[in-house]
Amino acid sequence: MDTTLQDPLVGQVLDGRYRVDARIAVGGMATVYRAMDTRLDRILALKVMHPSLAADASFVERFIREAKSVARLAHPNVVQVFDQGAEGAYVYLAMEYIAGCTLRDVLRERGALQPRAALDILEPVLAALGAAHRAGFVHRDMKPENVLIGDDGRVKVADFGLVRAVDSVTNTTGTVLGTVSYLAPEQIDAGVADPRVDVYACGILLYEMLTGEKPHDGDSPAIVLYKHLHDDVPPPSSAVAGMAYELDELVATATARNPEARPYDAVALLARTREARGRLDDAQLDAVPPQALGSEHDPHDNTNDRTSVIPRAPALPRPLPLDGDEDPVRHTSRLQSPPPLPPRRRTALPRGPMAIVVAVLLALGLGAGVWYINSGQFTKVPPLLTKTEQEARDRLADAGLDVGGVEEAYSDTVERGKVIATDPKAGARIRGNDSVSLTVSKGPRTVRVPDLDGYPLDKARSLLEDEGLRPGMTTEEFSETVAAGSVIGTEPGKGTKVRADSAVALTVSRGRPVDVPDVAGDDVADARAELEEAGLKVKIAEERVNSEHDAGEVARQSPAPGRQAAEGDTVTLTLSKGPEMVEVPDVVGDSVGDARERLEGAGFRVKEDRGLLGLFGDTVKGQSVDGGDTAPKGSTITLEIR
Repeated sequence: MDTTLQDPLVGQVLDGRYRVDARIAVGGMATVYRAMDTRLDRILALKVMHPSLAADASFVERFIREAKSVARLAHPNVVQVFDQGAEGAYVYLAMEYIAGCTLRDVLRERGALQPRAALDILEPVLAALGAAHRAGFVHRDMKPENVLIGDDGRVKVADFGLVRAVDSVTNTTGTVLGTVSYLAPEQIDAGVADPRVDVYACGILLYEMLTGEKPHDGDSPAIVLYKHLHDDVPPPSSAVAGMAYELDELVATATARNPEARPYDAVALLARTREARGRLDDAQLDAVPPQALGSEHDPHDNTNDRTSVIPRAPALPRPLPLDGDEDPVRHTSRLQSPPPLPPRRRTALPRGPMAIVVAVLLALGLGAGVWYINSGQFTKVPPLLTKTEQEARDRLADAGLDVGGVEEAYSDTVERGKVIATDPKAGARIRGNDSVSLTVSKGPRTVRVPDLDGYPLDKARSLLEDEGLRPGMTTEEFSETVAAGSVIGTEPGKGTKVRADSAVALTVSRGRPVDVPDVAGDDVADARAELEEAGLKVKIAEERVNSEHDAGEVARQSPAPGRQAAEGDTVTLTLSKGPEMVEVPDVVGDSVGDARERLEGAGFRVKEDRGLLGLFGDTVKGQSVDGGDTAPKGSTITLEIR
């Protein structure tokens, strides 16, 4: 049944411009329609707020304010906002229409994606978010529903800035569950929303694309929220055996529960994503997800729009098939099918009691030896990234491996006390009972911004570098108390704990401010004395210019009079070579309008002298400088009008 027929907006024209043709989607905040802009004759998407929200004046004000801000965000991977308006109870946005589907549609239909496809979607999403983050926006509601995939393959992010506060989504409706699945711990715990909450949500998106399932699921939003707060996102390889370690690492980095351990914005995560892709070979990028190989189970349970969990057992060594038996591996995973085995030669065995002895020896000795050599002697290093040291030790023990040693190192991406590297790496083939060395995070290396007040700029920069920090942007301000060239303050302020290698901005004194006196028209000696008395230095420009001032006097100065300069700054004086002499046009007998036009065109100012007899006259009877004579350009010519 076409529900759009029951929608009162379908068929209407909003604001005398937008004809509503069909309903596309309904969300918790608004309904989206396909519409026609009748002025520009183009198809667009019209997002209309639900009337219950449109009745809230403060919400509408925020909606419009953020829409105007987002409209300025121009990026090829961002759904553009064209217009906003209101008519009666309808408050709407006119947006770019994308013919295609959402990432949610793709995940429902296909489940887990190949790593290459997942990264091909993630990278433009991060590019869009990165542009927003650098422009001062935080999306705050990243989820598959807001990732649009056009029929031409373009990926675009929708709903920038037009999202709900945390307390408005922690209810128990089924639609909300899809939203809480992507909330960062700090959004839940404190309502904090900076670029790192989008980074966290993108880590969840990547996990879901790689595995076909959400990392945290539950029967109620409260359970999901609890898991975000208290449980780490598991590595994708725990759900999909054989997943590349680099993808585990990327997900763990983006979804660290401590926001300080995540990349600081989407630009930083995009760089890490491209770096991870560069370390993967074609076989790893094009690995086929298990459900694409004809699994008996439907990987998607669309109840409440959630993805069901697909248990996938890790690859285990299996006994070799006996002659005439079907390969048992073939029934469990076609991905793990072993290469064809050469036929074994049949050997005539002795008969009688000796035959029993030989058979037992073969079974207990030779048979066990074959299994040991081919499979039991080796295992793989389990994924340990982001696990605590004790969790890593337990996993290694379960795999029959020892801990070879534990080192600590600083990490900007993994919280303190958790594993950031192993040697050998996860997935590496290793002999049973061998050892694996762990590197555990000490957290990000932090230092305090030193007190640089009063230090000369060069010394302050050196002190920052000694502390492991970088000198950032330098700005200048006037100061009555700090000498010119010395530091007034820093941003962040002194004593603030920051990550090592962070940039620290410096504010440097220009010295005491001085009001520049006006010396135009003064002779050089008087001008110099006045400027030096104010604490300024004087420089005479080589060129001279024509001006209204006499030759040798100051024609102009830089900085201009009335401006502020620092004590000790230099004022450049340009001297006059006298006024430029210009021939005066003869305007006697002309009308006043024509005379004024000719004189002003020649560079003169004009004054009228009408007297009592010329109040209503319009003819020039005389001029203060005769026509044909010269006068200084810019001087005034008086006209006698009768």
